[in-house]
Amino acid sequence: MLRAVVAVGLLGFAAVNPARPAGPPGITVREHVRHQEIDGFGLSQAFRRNELLRALSEERQREILDLWFDRGTGAGLSILRLGIGSSPAGSPYDHMVSIQPEDPGGPDAPPRYTWDGEDNSQVWVAKEAQRYGVRRFFADAWSAPGYMKDNGDDKNGGTLKPEWREAYARYLVRYTKFYAREGIRITDLGFTNEPDYTAPYASMRFTPQQAAEFVKVLGPIARGVKIACCDSFGWTESKAYTAAIEADPEARRWVRTHTGHTYASPVDGPLPTKRKTWMSEWNPGGDTWNENWDDGSGYDGLTVARAVHDALTLGGVSGYVYWFGASRGATRALMQIDETAGTYRVSKRLWALAAYSRFIRPGAIRIGAEAADPALKVSAFRNPDGSKVIEVLNTGAEAVTWRGVPGRATSRLTAYLTDGAHSLAPAPVAGRAVTLQPRALTTIVIGDHR
Repeated sequence: MLRAVVAVGLLGFAAVNPARPAGPPGITVREHVRHQEIDGFGLSQAFRRNELLRALSEERQREILDLWFDRGTGAGLSILRLGIGSSPAGSPYDHMVSIQPEDPGGPDAPPRYTWDGEDNSQVWVAKEAQRYGVRRFFADAWSAPGYMKDNGDDKNGGTLKPEWREAYARYLVRYTKFYAREGIRITDLGFTNEPDYTAPYASMRFTPQQAAEFVKVLGPIARGVKIACCDSFGWTESKAYTAAIEADPEARRWVRTHTGHTYASPVDGPLPTKRKTWMSEWNPGGDTWNENWDDGSGYDGLTVARAVHDALTLGGVSGYVYWFGASRGATRALMQIDETAGTYRVSKRLWALAAYSRFIRPGAIRIGAEAADPALKVSAFRNPDGSKVIEVLNTGAEAVTWRGVPGRATSRLTAYLTDGAHSLAPAPVAGRAVTLQPRALTTIVIGDHR
């Protein structure tokens, strides 16, 4: 395959002198260098956040769904993460009700499942996502029901009782069958969320060794669905769970995707596996609702764009799933809903994610890309349709002009700008040159993107 080498001027656009000799190459794209395959980008509306959405008018609901899933006007997200409930019947908002809220009489008793076709408001959004073309549905359990655990509560940590392991595995598989009844195929199944963190909400502890042991129970029962593990609280902490599974041949056989969060520690390198990995949950900390792109708060759009870039390039992740598409109050979700007023607001965090998710499609391959200027954070991808996507996050204070963007002279070239004043707005292209604005994310598409 041809090697494409791209030169980027390192001066601001206004200061470029056409008569001056060109500087050294700033960005190099190597199409023959193949990295990970991309599964997609997504969000979660677990913990009954869709109840907020459904309180809005149908017109507002459609606008939000378009912003999440539409490939022409929104983020074009392709993964939906669902929460498998564990709370008793009649629990209030923010508690996901279990499909078996009461003890059936012990682990060997005939199960007594209940299914309302709604699943804490998640079935509706799953069906809507499917209409937009979403095919990846990741169902994840934060805890087993309290009666299966040693603390008798689905909250506040506790561990799964050994005698309930097989019953819990069958419980999880039953959940996937309920969704199949609704026309939704659960493709990925997780049995634990942040197993190294005790939370006052639904939570359950597993050590890395306990997780590996449970995988060997779940795997043979959950044939036909990809098992994901283990959603540790931090990326560094996830490495111990991945290592424990990789060290056990039987556990390694069943886990198809290794997952981790980035609250306790950010992505700083790959997980120790040759299997696919996902950054399966994160949003930045903070105590206010923030719509800004670049304000130094640590929860603005630029922060999210940098986190996505690092996950893709440093971690080699195949999937990136953001925590909450929409919530209420001082949320760091992509959007804020005021169900009382019947309104919503959009954060630049949405557009930071959309700049990647709309254009980098499932099945894309990340290819080699690097920049001499450390202010330029570059990644490149080849889509299944043959189009290529190059993402450049210019963290510097000056614009940079890219001359000679790769591709044949006849190939279509488009660019989109995301910064404080623009949200995936078409950016000027002069021949094969694109200006990379300062403190901005520029998405460059080469070829016809479908």
